[in-house]
Amino acid sequence: MNGPDATDEQWEGLAEVVPLRSSSEWPSWPDHRALPDDEPAEEKRRFMVIRVQTFADAREVAEYLMAQIPVLLDLSGADTDVAKRILDFSSGVVFGLGSGMHRVDTNVFLLAPLGTEVAEPAAGAVPHS
Repeated sequence: MNGPDATDEQWEGLAEVVPLRSSSEWPSWPDHRALPDDEPAEEKRRFMVIRVQTFADAREVAEYLMAQIPVLLDLSGADTDVAKRILDFSSGVVFGLGSGMHRVDTNVFLLAPLGTEVAEPAAGAVPHS
């Protein structure tokens, strides 16, 4: 029974396989739920990373921000004039929606919808990995 050639007869009776009834139940007894029925689903937060190159890409930035989805706006691939126009347009959208704009790096900005908290680590603090 030590080798890979174990027969069904050798395995029989060693372990009982109990099928899962669903992803939210333990296979312990019928009609038992691992989570209460009124348990809210976990809210997943996401943000979009958009690398713009043309002014036409600015509309996509605005649409995500209007949908309350934070946007990491990367202007590093755009020409200087286009980057300025997109930044001006995005600033207007941010102002109009009461959102926030945070500089992350040269030509990279975080556009945060109203109610999104953006925290900066304390000086000298190193994030835990």
